[in-house]
Amino acid sequence: MQEEGEGDGRVSGWGWWPSWRPTSASLLKHTETKILDRVQNDLWARFVSLPTQDRIWTLTITHKSLREAPKPTSRTPLVMVHGFGGGVGLWIRNLDPLCRSRPVFAFDLLGFGRSSRPRFPLDPVQAEQRSVISIEHWRQALGLENMILLGHSLGGYLATSYAIQYPERVRHLILVDPWGFSHMPAEGISKLGCPRWVEGLIAVASFFNPLAVIRVAGPWGPKLISRVRPDFKKNFEELFDDDTIMEYIYHCNAQTPSGEVAFRAMSNSLLWAKRPMLDRIHLLPPELPVTLVYGGQSWMDSKTGEKVAQLRPNSYTRTVVLEGAPHHLYADKSEAFHAVVQSVCDAVD
Repeated sequence: MQEEGEGDGRVSGWGWWPSWRPTSASLLKHTETKILDRVQNDLWARFVSLPTQDRIWTLTITHKSLREAPKPTSRTPLVMVHGFGGGVGLWIRNLDPLCRSRPVFAFDLLGFGRSSRPRFPLDPVQAEQRSVISIEHWRQALGLENMILLGHSLGGYLATSYAIQYPERVRHLILVDPWGFSHMPAEGISKLGCPRWVEGLIAVASFFNPLAVIRVAGPWGPKLISRVRPDFKKNFEELFDDDTIMEYIYHCNAQTPSGEVAFRAMSNSLLWAKRPMLDRIHLLPPELPVTLVYGGQSWMDSKTGEKVAQLRPNSYTRTVVLEGAPHHLYADKSEAFHAVVQSVCDAVD
């Protein structure tokens, strides 16, 4: 792996967080490196500087068969945007399979992973716009003319907002279990049918940053991650027989709560967006194709894809449901996920 640059983002002004948390930028880097060492093709990892002085941690993966090619492939690159609390390391099952026909770019959203962690506005419009503009600045810095844009969960919400504002840069929009599309139901959390105690926890958590408990837990934070999300370890056990993935998730989220603050500003009770994307999806140009991919066992409602199609009656809008897949379907049902994404990429060029 070729890596350029060092740094932990801009974290000034947040020094009051407890120092007893067993995390640091160097530990995040070390854990991520263990993950990315599994990439079998050519990987270039570096920070991309933005005009705002922020930096976006970026991966470029190209297939090893292109090493001797006189020119890089001219096919439209695939750009992958992770979800809330994630980072580029969670795409480890997907990077090699998807780079076979084109370059793959993955980056840590501003405020997440190893990217800069600035203070976000608390206004939902401004917080969303700060994220979207950072993606456009990132694209400009890399000189990408256009892309196949794929976003998971929160990444799907931001990718859609980006495509609305910069449609000429997106050849196809792939939304993977996207968050923030539907309106919050009148009955609120109870609509989900959760036990009362779960509803209570979600209601209380909405008053705080979503992952504050991980930081408050201090040295018990890593064990808390393992207990709450054992599914992550299972999804990656073929690659790692230890707690590497769990440690990565911990170090991504035990750091300065920057993107987390932005997410809270944009969300209602954490599960819905204050500005539902269904209210704006019609602003996508009719000629921009959209593919929505849902997990059959996800808490996201795949019927949202039908609503998107209804709001774009004269456009290509396709919904695919991967049966048996949960929210993180790119890891749990990776082969089926790759088949869908590859078919979209092949249709583009």
